[in-house]
Amino acid sequence: MTTDITFAAWPKTPRLFDVKGVTITEKLDGTNAAVIITEDGQIGAQSRKRLLPMGPRGMDDVSWQKEDNAGFAAWVRANRDGLVAELGPGRHYGEWWGSGIQRAYGLAEKRFSLFNTAKWSHFEAGSSVPGLGVVPVLYDGPFTLLSVEIALLELALNGSKAAPGWARPEGICVYHKAAARVFKVLLDK
Repeated sequence: MTTDITFAAWPKTPRLFDVKGVTITEKLDGTNAAVIITEDGQIGAQSRKRLLPMGPRGMDDVSWQKEDNAGFAAWVRANRDGLVAELGPGRHYGEWWGSGIQRAYGLAEKRFSLFNTAKWSHFEAGSSVPGLGVVPVLYDGPFTLLSVEIALLELALNGSKAAPGWARPEGICVYHKAAARVFKVLLDK
C-alpha cells in the first residue's frame, strides 16, 4: 500500500488579543436550529444534526411533525413568506428557545434568535415575523478576561437579557473575530 506524501500547511494561528476583538452574547438554553433559504426562494429547516421534514403541502397529514425539532420546522413553515422576505438566501443559524424547550425562560411562546449579531442587529428592535430576533449582545470590543467575567457577572446578578425577569440564564458565547470561532462559558458549571 502506498500513500502519497503531500504538503499541508499549518493554519495561521490567530492572536488571542487581536485588535478585531470579540462579541459576547447571552447563551440561550434551547435547541440549535437554522433556516435555509435557497436563491429561488425554497425554504427548509435543520437542527444541529439533521434536516427537518417540512411536511406535505396539505396540513392534514401530521405524521411528519413527530420528526420536528420542538416545533421549529412547523414555525418555519408557518412563517415562510416573512422569513424569505426578511432573511433572504442563506443558512441562518440561531437558537430555538422558550416554552417547552430546556429552561423555557418562563415564556408562553417559542422564539428563534439568530446568532450573527453583526448582520442581524436590526432585529433587536423586533421583526415582522413573530418570534424572530437576535441573541442579545452583552459586549463588543477588545478581548480581555475581565470583559468575559463582567458579562458573566451581569447575567448572574441581573438575569437574562433575552427574557427579562428570568433569573437563571445559562451563560455566554464569546465570538472571537480573528479566529472566527465561538466559545461558551456557562454559569452553572
